[in-house]
Amino acid sequence: MSSPNNNDAFKLSELFNVKDKVVVVSGGGSGIGLMATQAFAVNGAKVYIIGRTKEKLDKVAEIYGKDIPGQIIPIQGDISKKESITAMVKEIESKEKCVCILVNNAGVSSNTMQTEAKTAEEMKANLFDNPDSNIEDWTDTYKTNVPQCFFMTMGFLPLLQKASEHQHGFSGCVINVCSISGIVKTAQHHFAYNASKAAVIHLTKMLGFEIGNNGLKVRVNSIAPGVFPSEMTQGESGENQKSELPKEDFEGKVFAQRPGNDRDMGNAMLFVASNQYLSKASIRTWGSRARIADHG
Repeated sequence: MSSPNNNDAFKLSELFNVKDKVVVVSGGGSGIGLMATQAFAVNGAKVYIIGRTKEKLDKVAEIYGKDIPGQIIPIQGDISKKESITAMVKEIESKEKCVCILVNNAGVSSNTMQTEAKTAEEMKANLFDNPDSNIEDWTDTYKTNVPQCFFMTMGFLPLLQKASEHQHGFSGCVINVCSISGIVKTAQHHFAYNASKAAVIHLTKMLGFEIGNNGLKVRVNSIAPGVFPSEMTQGESGENQKSELPKEDFEGKVFAQRPGNDRDMGNAMLFVASNQYLSKASIRTWGSRARIADHG
C-alpha cells in the first residue's frame, strides 16, 4: 500500500538530491570551484572540472575523486575563447546525453588602489593618474568575469535543455558565481572587479528571462559569496589545492566572526542546484560585514 503522506519527499536525501547528475564546473581546480566540485561529486554526481592548468585539475581528481559515490573528470580548456568552449561542449556531448548543472565559476580580480581622498585632485591622482588604473585592467577583468558566463551558458544550452527533457521534474541549471562585491555600493578599492561582478548579477537575470521566454526549461541563478579562501583572496593554494584565511582577521568585521568555508559554499551549491522553483535569483553567502551592510 502506498504511503498516505509525502513525508519521504522531505528527507535530506531527496531535498538536495544530485545523485547521477552530470555537472560542469569551470575553475574547478581550486577555491570556490573546488568546493562546488566536492559538494556535487561526494553526493553522487559526475563532475567535469574545467581549467587551463592540467596539472591542477589532475591533482584535484587524484586527491578528491577517490572512494566517493560520484566522479571528478578533468577537462583542460580556456573559457575565454569560443573555439575552446565549442571543443569542450563536443567532448562532453560525445560522452553524456545531457548536462544537468553548469557552474560558471572561473574569474579574476583587478588591480587595487586607494579610493579614499580629501580633495578632487587627490582622488584623480589615485584613480586616474595612477598607472595601475588603466583601461586594459578593466577590459581584462571584464573579459574573464562576464562574457564567459554568457558564452558557456549558450554553448551548453542544448545539453542543459536535454537534462529537463530526460529527467521528469528536473530542470537544467546554471549557477553563475558572482560576488557580494557586485551588490555593495562601495568599490572596496577595486572598481573594475566590483563592476564586473555587478554585470554578472544582471546578466544572470537577463539569461534567466530570455531562456524562459523562449519556452526552454533551464534555470539560471547566481551565488554571491563574501570572503572565501581561494587563490584570488589568498594568492596561492596548498598541496591539497586549498587556500586558508586566518579566522582572527575577521573577528569584529563579519557577524559570523570568520570567513566562509567549504561547508557554507557546499550548502549553497546544493540548494541552488536542487531547488526546482528557484530562477533568476542571487543567493548571498557572506557573513554580513557590518561596515558595508548598507548596500543600497
